[in-house]
Amino acid sequence: MADRSSVPKPKRTVSRYALRAVALAYLLFLLVLPVVLIGWKTFHQGLGPFFDALTTHEALHAFQVTFIVALWAVALNTVFGIGAAILLVRHHFPGKRVLNAVIDLPLAVSPVVVGLALILVYGKFSSFGGWLEDHGIQIIFSTPGMVLATVFVSLPLVVRAVVPVLEELGDEQEQAAQTLGAGRWQTFRRITIPGIRSALAYGIVLCLARALGEYGAVAVVSGRLVGQTQTLTLYVEERFDNFEQPAAFAAATALALIAIISLLVIKLLQRKAD
Repeated sequence: MADRSSVPKPKRTVSRYALRAVALAYLLFLLVLPVVLIGWKTFHQGLGPFFDALTTHEALHAFQVTFIVALWAVALNTVFGIGAAILLVRHHFPGKRVLNAVIDLPLAVSPVVVGLALILVYGKFSSFGGWLEDHGIQIIFSTPGMVLATVFVSLPLVVRAVVPVLEELGDEQEQAAQTLGAGRWQTFRRITIPGIRSALAYGIVLCLARALGEYGAVAVVSGRLVGQTQTLTLYVEERFDNFEQPAAFAAATALALIAIISLLVIKLLQRKAD
């Protein structure tokens, strides 16, 4: 194999700049230009139409539904993520590898398939879903179904953020605390949580960003009822299909701004976690 040092320096420099140019061009046409174009479509007539579009009753309700669903999903995934991470790192049990693989299942399954599966389980024409509706509990085409769909698609994010940090920390401090008389809850609150705090926050922000932008699974289980089960992503689609482009572009820009803020927070938290 040829030694890299034998390659003339000018050729290495040209190759390096060519790779950078290809990467930048790829990102420019795939990511930057579409986002910039949406921003230009939103603000080319000033800030007034942007705020007017986002302060209508339908838009405000879409914001409300989006944040309710996202916050419930983040809360449930945070509790599950911490528990699952501790279970995977601190304990050995039969089926551990299976559980570890199942946690990553949402990354491989299409969100639309997730929505369809939830309808088959919790829909009113299924045995379990019909029993729930007979007792006044509606899952599909309501907020609980949207929360379940969002929880599923964002399930692995907190777990995968916390597991490496728990492995790196080890359990020596926890064992020492228990030797000195600390209970499990006291050890968890004073030793475990402070040790994984940055990684946990990183996972929570990732989960929140994923939940806010979810479309496929939510579109299937929500019924897309305007003013009832319409999230912000569904609101963008509905307004664009009805040729209300200013409202669609304003909502899309709001989602993009939320994504950018989440990205900045993630980078900051990732630096602290590292």
